[in-house]
Amino acid sequence: MPDTIVIVFIAITAAVVLLVGLRAQWTRSREGKILAFIALCVLPIAAVWGGFSEQMERAESTQFCLSCHVMTDFGRSLYVDDPSYLPARHFQNNRVPRDRACYTCHTDYAMFGTVRAKLRGLRHLQVQYFGTIPKPEEIKLYQPYNNRECLHCHLGARRFEEGSGHHKTPDLLQSVKSGQRSCLSSGCHDIVHDVGSLKDAAFWKEGK
Repeated sequence: MPDTIVIVFIAITAAVVLLVGLRAQWTRSREGKILAFIALCVLPIAAVWGGFSEQMERAESTQFCLSCHVMTDFGRSLYVDDPSYLPARHFQNNRVPRDRACYTCHTDYAMFGTVRAKLRGLRHLQVQYFGTIPKPEEIKLYQPYNNRECLHCHLGARRFEEGSGHHKTPDLLQSVKSGQRSCLSSGCHDIVHDVGSLKDAAFWKEGK
């Protein structure tokens, strides 16, 4: 639900609950009991679910991910004018949706990947407001990046399958597909956000 719809729905719920509270005598009739049930049970649950769904949807946005100050440099790294920076190459060439760039790359493409990604997001919020915020260069992945997330988009693509860099050795491409060799290993796509080097970087300006 868009924000305005959720707010209107919550307002209607509050108004109906208030009305039932002020007109308690209405609940003596069968129709009044039905209205009270809707006002006190159905509408509040629906309002909470609508608000929850809206916030979970918002949590997938790049704007949300970069709203914490500590993530500012990670956002800047998307605009580095250097194709060796993996996130910048994907972001600037629309290989990922720009409005969901962080979520697209950092979600596990497995059965409960979306749930796990959003649980990690809740953990980040807990650290932001109640924990010790690390420095940008200290932020690490919880576990090594899985090739599965890259292959979710690239597997079968001609540029991926036929790229000369993926055929330096006879078994290189297959080792990447099987997960034996990481896409981010040295000599491959080993420059990711690299926020520590941004002070010396040049930045791409969209539309120029």
